[in-house]
Amino acid sequence: MKNTNSLSQSHKILFLNTLAFTVCFACWTLNGVLVTFLVDNGIFHWSVVQVGWLLGIPILTGSIMRLPIGILTDKFGGKYVFSLLLLLCSIPLFLLPYADSFTMFALLSFLFGMVGTSFAVGIGYTSIWYPKEWQGRALGIFGMGNAGAAITTFLAPSLLNHFSINDPQNGWKILPVIYAVSLVVIGVAFLIFAQNKKIESSGKSVSQMLLPLKSQRVWRFGAYYFLVFGCFVAYSQWLLPNFMNVYQTSLVMGGLFATMFSLPSGVIRAFGGYLSDKFGARKVMYWVLGSSVILSALLSIPKMEITTSGPGILATKKGVVNEISDKTVKIGDKEYPIAQKTANMNENAIFPTSTSWQDVVVAHNQSVAKKELIAKGVTVIKFDANMWVFLFLVILIGISWGIGKAAVYKHIPEYFPNEVGVVGGMVGMIGGLGGFFGPIIFGYLLTATGIWSSSWIFILIFSTACLVWMHYTITQLSKEKRIKISKAKLEPAY
Repeated sequence: MKNTNSLSQSHKILFLNTLAFTVCFACWTLNGVLVTFLVDNGIFHWSVVQVGWLLGIPILTGSIMRLPIGILTDKFGGKYVFSLLLLLCSIPLFLLPYADSFTMFALLSFLFGMVGTSFAVGIGYTSIWYPKEWQGRALGIFGMGNAGAAITTFLAPSLLNHFSINDPQNGWKILPVIYAVSLVVIGVAFLIFAQNKKIESSGKSVSQMLLPLKSQRVWRFGAYYFLVFGCFVAYSQWLLPNFMNVYQTSLVMGGLFATMFSLPSGVIRAFGGYLSDKFGARKVMYWVLGSSVILSALLSIPKMEITTSGPGILATKKGVVNEISDKTVKIGDKEYPIAQKTANMNENAIFPTSTSWQDVVVAHNQSVAKKELIAKGVTVIKFDANMWVFLFLVILIGISWGIGKAAVYKHIPEYFPNEVGVVGGMVGMIGGLGGFFGPIIFGYLLTATGIWSSSWIFILIFSTACLVWMHYTITQLSKEKRIKISKAKLEPAY
């Protein structure tokens, strides 16, 4: 009966954690919709650079503050840290309608961006309520709160349009108030219904709690999370302009396609936790990193058209050109057929297509030597990077990363059972920074190469580096383990 009650309490905490994280993630991504709406409707006249900062500031705050918030969670327990975080972050959202300048908007965005640290709180608070064999599933279910971004993407634009019907200039101000009220409600519910629980190391000093960060393993997990979470957040923003520029989709359709990437990736996280519990996080990460390498390699192939030299025609004997038509060239008594250029009818083909023709390079009455070029060959290889295939691959890599997010955090309570908040906060911070720096890196690559798929080349290189690092580390650990076993067998028994 005691175990049943304990599990029931654990499930209640998991439900509260997941609900709070979902609301926090929705607030964390609010600026993506709100700032775009304000600029498009001429309510604020911010430059492209200013808009970029307003989109990135909440993500940056929520990333760099995860480590200290994780430390506080380990020290004081998740109930009070989470509820205080929710209540405090509601204040800048309540004040956002009064912002009348870029500086004020940026400052308030910096403050409510703290909701992004809720991940570090929830990870530390959730893990201590479940036994080892349940932690993967529990953390995966908690991580489904990433779907809060999809809630904002779906609901916020419609709400903004509805509120602006009667008051186009000020109607938007209702939306941040709704988000603030949501944080207050969840924060109060946390105080009333949650039960506090701290890990055994809560009495350690801050310097003692930070000791695990010297471990190379922490930074390796951070690199994995930079890929599976940071790049996920980056592409949640980057895919919309990608679809609009490469495939000329509308804003609505491009947004729908971007949501088709982000929503399954968030929801599948719970299944990733189940797989990590059943087969082990290490084995799951092998599949995740391997699939990321393969899928990013396929996505790296850009939509392109290559013109190169094709099969030409050489004179088989010398003579004088006495006739040139669209289809033939006649030299003396010898007639040479010329391949004509034809229209490429394979639009949006899945595989590359090629078209070849020949252009005559000799003139009428010209003397031609044996083996002299009569018509040069031209071949055009076209790859349409079919939009539906591209979308399918994007959804697959999003699902793979969603599973990987759960697998990374399955590792943490196994290797650092008494420092989950600190290590989880550090790993989460590195991943969050990926969400901030990812679009910046992608933008520089696009500017340098002029190719939209250059971002996927970066993912390919980074995925390969993570896979090689992981395999090398595991190989070294296995080798050390075998050496220890061999030494133990050789030692005399007393």
